[in-house]
Amino acid sequence: MSGTPTECRVTILIKALPQRSTKHGETVCCAGVTERGEWKRLFPVRFRHLSSESSFKRWDWVTFKYVRPTHDARKESCRVFEDTISIGRKLPERERANFLSPIILPSVKAAADQGNSLALIKPVAPHFFYKRKSAAQIDKERQSYKDAAAQKSFLDPELAAFEPSPFEFKFTFQDADASHEYLNGDWEAHAMFFNARNKRGLSEAEALEWMDQKFNVEYRQKGMVFAVGNQAGRPQVWQLLGVLRVDEVTQGNLF
Repeated sequence: MSGTPTECRVTILIKALPQRSTKHGETVCCAGVTERGEWKRLFPVRFRHLSSESSFKRWDWVTFKYVRPTHDARKESCRVFEDTISIGRKLPERERANFLSPIILPSVKAAADQGNSLALIKPVAPHFFYKRKSAAQIDKERQSYKDAAAQKSFLDPELAAFEPSPFEFKFTFQDADASHEYLNGDWEAHAMFFNARNKRGLSEAEALEWMDQKFNVEYRQKGMVFAVGNQAGRPQVWQLLGVLRVDEVTQGNLF
């Protein structure tokens, strides 16, 4: 990394599932949009190491300082200084649709054609479904999370290993150019499952039925957008990183 740090302010739209980084341990892909509608990808964010004053949520306005990374050419990417992160107000629900509508694109292809690595897409006929992971897959993920939690400096607090979900959560959908089936990498979707079981006291089957009702009925009726992004090493590979409940906007506002 190089250059003088730049200060930036975004509203957070993406908090993906934790991943293991060889250099930084457990990190979370986070991204947001500035008041001018510019995407910023925050990395590395060791989210579970952040203090309570810096532990942001979706829709929070967050200020931070960053420099351009040396090993990530994607224009939205920022090398964030974690100790500069501060949280402001939350973007009110009534303002979200109008704030986001100018940057919603018709398709993943449109985002790629514009040279973007992050985008909001209005899905057509989205369908949420789930698939149980194999025991071997869960064991592999659990070991990866255990290794990531153990990988820390002597100043970092001790972390309990992140527990993987027993299910893959997926969406099929269409956009203006193609049909897609994406694995849902949104941390909030996996938190929904565990919260339904642990806090609501639902059975596994009841938790899945509750999620099905949320995504396939409530979100489809009220409005939703998908936050998608590509990989630094494989820019042709796009992923679903966030499922946002946003009120429907009129066609005139959208385009």
